[in-house]
Amino acid sequence: MPPEPAERKGSTVSRTAGYQPLPPGGAAHRWWSTHAAEYLAEHSGALGDDELLWCPEGLYERDAHLLGAVAGLDVLEVGAGAAQGSRWCAAQGARAVATDIAIGMLAQAARLNASSPTPVPLVAADARALPFADAAFDVAFTAFGALPFVPDADRVHREVARVLRPGGRWVCSVVHPIRWAFPDDPGERGLTAQRSYFDRTPYVETDDAGQVEYAEHHRTLGDHVADVVAAGLQLERLVEPQWPPGRTEVWGGWGPVRGAFLPGTLILCTRKPAAR
Repeated sequence: MPPEPAERKGSTVSRTAGYQPLPPGGAAHRWWSTHAAEYLAEHSGALGDDELLWCPEGLYERDAHLLGAVAGLDVLEVGAGAAQGSRWCAAQGARAVATDIAIGMLAQAARLNASSPTPVPLVAADARALPFADAAFDVAFTAFGALPFVPDADRVHREVARVLRPGGRWVCSVVHPIRWAFPDDPGERGLTAQRSYFDRTPYVETDDAGQVEYAEHHRTLGDHVADVVAAGLQLERLVEPQWPPGRTEVWGGWGPVRGAFLPGTLILCTRKPAAR
């Protein structure tokens, strides 16, 4: 799931936070390691320890069935965070593996593994260079992992396509592209567009030394589709979860006020073509 804006609690944001070209140096995923424990503590009620939550709208895989039946399948979670989704898949009978580049998140995943009835293997890996053989998995997924946080998400799709077996599924949830045009505010202020939807300047946070510690990249809907198609994957479905009636939780820029008018999440359901 995405973090809250730059003003979020516990942030070490410097004076240079904002929309700007990505400067060299630093690790854009550093925030996830540094604040892993507090982030998980704040959102533990929604994320759980052994659940697959697709988005702040509260859509769980147990209800959505976007992956299909995973029992007996080899399943890869990319950008897994604390690997809650992988453990959920393992509980359904899958052979699940969780990867993430943020060591702090993997440490939290190991902590949760220790008390889980369905612990999963954890692998430190860049989603753009997965350390697995070709055609190693039947299903791959990510819930707000990897894709928004790299400047070259097309490489993630290509790597996933490489490690998928023919006919395998790749399902990924991301911030809905239209949200980039609006302030990251869950209230009425977040209902007025202030940026061009077509402005792909990333949001970047740096530390006091000017080193990148967090970055998030915008892609239009067309960009997402083009990246999937270029990777040789077939787009089967686009899901835009609606904000459920009666749901009052506020999660960063997500909440009932804005959720009543604007989509917050886009889920791409794709498949690697079957061998002929």
